[in-house]
Amino acid sequence: MQVIGAHSADFVWRAAGAVAKAVSLGGQAEVIALSYGERGESGELWKVEGQTVANVKRTRHAEAEAAAGHLGASFKCMDFGDYPLQVDGDRLLAIAEAIREFAPDVLITHTDTDPFNPDHPVAHAAVDRARSLAAGAGVSSAFATIKPPQLFLFEPHQPELCNFTPTVHVDITSVWDRKVAAMAEMKAQRYLQTYYAQRGEQRGNHARRASGDQDVRHGESFMRVVPQVVDEL
Repeated sequence: MQVIGAHSADFVWRAAGAVAKAVSLGGQAEVIALSYGERGESGELWKVEGQTVANVKRTRHAEAEAAAGHLGASFKCMDFGDYPLQVDGDRLLAIAEAIREFAPDVLITHTDTDPFNPDHPVAHAAVDRARSLAAGAGVSSAFATIKPPQLFLFEPHQPELCNFTPTVHVDITSVWDRKVAAMAEMKAQRYLQTYYAQRGEQRGNHARRASGDQDVRHGESFMRVVPQVVDEL
């Protein structure tokens, strides 16, 4: 599993449970941030007198790395800058190469719309295009390609405004403590911890009702982009 977010904390709120669950079942997970969110996602850090961009980046890297560690995943940041996040041709190829190198079965990123965050749709467009470049549409190409990863979008902060309709609920009950621990590391955005703890319970309720499994207590929701291929229904 590979998660590519616009900012260093995006994976924690929206996909930490799915990452931890995949690792707990024997899989490997890599988290990539296109930026540290040093300008638009680190408000608490900028309250410190004499704060610098370099120090904010160091702090954010340490937070994200510690959070990923709780989940059993690796973390790296491409440090493209945020607000605005901009992805040119060279940066697009760098993302494609990161996908090609890890060759994930599952790739997760943002929705294509977010009226409150200008970087999230940019990340979506870049990752979606880079995935196609890395996979070569599943046909022979003049460059190395990988098996097309299944593409999922994680749940945005306000799904009803971001073209998000959940099509997959993941039961993260067994790894909920790991997500809580990961969220606790993100001190630059402490205010989001309560919101996403509540969201985990809400999606757990939805997953419980959809599945009939009364043991589901916490969940995360995703939107599948690429059709699932099966032998039978």
